[in-house]
Amino acid sequence: MSRTRNLALFLISLFFVVAFYVYPQMPEQMASHWNYDGEVDGYMSKFWGLFLLPIMSLILFVFFLIIPKIDPLKANVAKFQKYFNGFILVFEIFFFYIYLLIISWNLGSRFDMTAAMMPALAILFYYMGVLIGQAERNFFIGIRTPWTLSSDTVWKKTHRLGGKLFKAVAVLTALGFFFPVYAIYLILVPVIGVSIYLTVYSYAEFKKEKE
Repeated sequence: MSRTRNLALFLISLFFVVAFYVYPQMPEQMASHWNYDGEVDGYMSKFWGLFLLPIMSLILFVFFLIIPKIDPLKANVAKFQKYFNGFILVFEIFFFYIYLLIISWNLGSRFDMTAAMMPALAILFYYMGVLIGQAERNFFIGIRTPWTLSSDTVWKKTHRLGGKLFKAVAVLTALGFFFPVYAIYLILVPVIGVSIYLTVYSYAEFKKEKE
């Protein structure tokens, strides 16, 4: 197993260590969800409040390990495996950061949850841009439209552009730290817009290639 995967696995084990350590200090009902204004609007029992994210992180880690083995185009996945491994680590760090924010809140700290999440989301989106930009044609990772999956050329063009656009999304997301009132718009509007644009772009490139 690569060093990045080992680091991700270490981080997952740290999830459970932290959960057991803070368990006695947690309220019976933990704040677990915040609305767009950064206000608590959802609670969970102490057990699920502490262990849901660690369990999810472990399940997703296993899923990420399985993907390269079951993809019919596994040889292509191997070409960008190191970037995918990097994504696994970045994703687990993102989860762990959110987990620490939730614990801090339930221990009594008060801060703008929306603003606090923005830097982590920006880093996640940026690395998604890195991964997308390097991804070769496969069935699980990347911008999978009927047209990208049907043509290596369309896949490469769409993903090279998509990598740049998701890095731009990361910059806009980071601005949400300074303007938390508009944070949801700085995430959703660019992500939806980029997704629609890349879908149309892949279709247009496919048509151009056929003609």
